Amino acid sequence: MNQSAVAKTPKIPKKTASAVASPWATAPDREQQREAKRQAVLQAAAQLFNERGFHATSLDDIAARLHVTKPTLYYYVKNKDEILLQCVSQGLQMTLEGIEASRQAGGNAMDQLRACMKVYADIVMQPFGMCLIRVGDEEVPEPSRTELRRMKSEIDQAFRRLVAQGVQEGSLQPCDPKMTAFVIAGALSWIGRWYQPGGEYTPEQVAQQCIATLCEGVLRRPGPLKAVPAKRGAAPAVARRTSKK
Repeated sequence: MNQSAVAKTPKIPKKTASAVASPWATAPDREQQREAKRQAVLQAAAQLFNERGFHATSLDDIAARLHVTKPTLYYYVKNKDEILLQCVSQGLQMTLEGIEASRQAGGNAMDQLRACMKVYADIVMQPFGMCLIRVGDEEVPEPSRTELRRMKSEIDQAFRRLVAQGVQEGSLQPCDPKMTAFVIAGALSWIGRWYQPGGEYTPEQVAQQCIATLCEGVLRRPGPLKAVPAKRGAAPAVARRTSKK
């Protein structure tokens, strides 16, 4: 073999050690997975509380719904009271965030009031919001009960402010903002009692019809009487009847 042939022979690169993928998740991944599982526990619990009631639901029931063992639940929650607290807290937090987003969207008081009513109606038809309505904060031990009631008061105050602004703007009839806010929140809250997923109406239809009833009422408002034009050349009906006597 001559030297020129040797020079033209390509060099074979040396093999480098490839990185071995670790089967263990990184800390952020582990935390994300844990949070997803914790949320699954809360969702399953909220559904069972809504279906059976808080006292009639056990940790064994929640574990069975998730197809895990009861000890597995203790990796994510301390006890049933904490589960209820988290479920109700999430329902309230979702409502407060939705009301704040409606306010930030702008518009007049009536626009914001309708948007807040829509948020509230939507949430009470979801598991956490429904749990808030069906179970209630009286089942939550202190001091958490006081904090939950404070959050509920924020929702009430938001409705009162919008009602008062609507009266000032002239878009709402003069009324007592406190009483009107109670009526609105009470009517929308009760959706969480009677609504059944998969029923005759979709959540969107339920919210629309309830809000329309609250805003527009149930009494029919007659429009102005319209005069019926007489035919050309015809005598008035009264005159025609009189002439036949």
